[in-house]
Amino acid sequence: MKVLVTGAAGFIGSHVAHRLLDRGETVVGVDNLDPYYDPSLKQARLDRLIARDGFESVHMNIADREAMPALFEAHRFNGVVHLAAQAGVRHSLTHPHDYIDSNVTGTLNVLEGCRHTEVGHLVYASTSSAYGLSTDMPFSPQGTADHPAAIYAASKRATELMAHSYSHLYGLPTTGLRFFTVYGPWGRP
Repeated sequence: MKVLVTGAAGFIGSHVAHRLLDRGETVVGVDNLDPYYDPSLKQARLDRLIARDGFESVHMNIADREAMPALFEAHRFNGVVHLAAQAGVRHSLTHPHDYIDSNVTGTLNVLEGCRHTEVGHLVYASTSSAYGLSTDMPFSPQGTADHPAAIYAASKRATELMAHSYSHLYGLPTTGLRFFTVYGPWGRP
């Protein structure tokens, strides 16, 4: 299988790419090495992947409406793990456009690429922030997520709704993961 991993230089993305390579999959990793946090850490993660057989690195912004369709057409991926996003709640208070560009437009480009090249399955990242101001405890995937408290959460909730629409309209199998605090080796500070 050939799998696209967006955000491959990120903490979760690099671990996922390594696991896929360990299984014998071919992995194309896309990342723009955004300077939201230390790009040298991202580059170090990416260097470890580049050293492995079966990995191809593509430096690209997923919000690029011309480059993304070309990437999908050139590779005809069997599966996509979409982890690229502008992260961080505090940053979204002062830079809201970053979140719409990366999270909403970027995800739309991924969804369109999957649709037009008949990708077999899309797994994408969301966030526990999607629960926002919900008072239903404990949180549940079936619980409400209708009151995001920041543009970051709203942008990630929008991606969930977009993926649902593409599943319904085009039969694209999608799986969304609402990550809570994720940490471990090679994690960001």
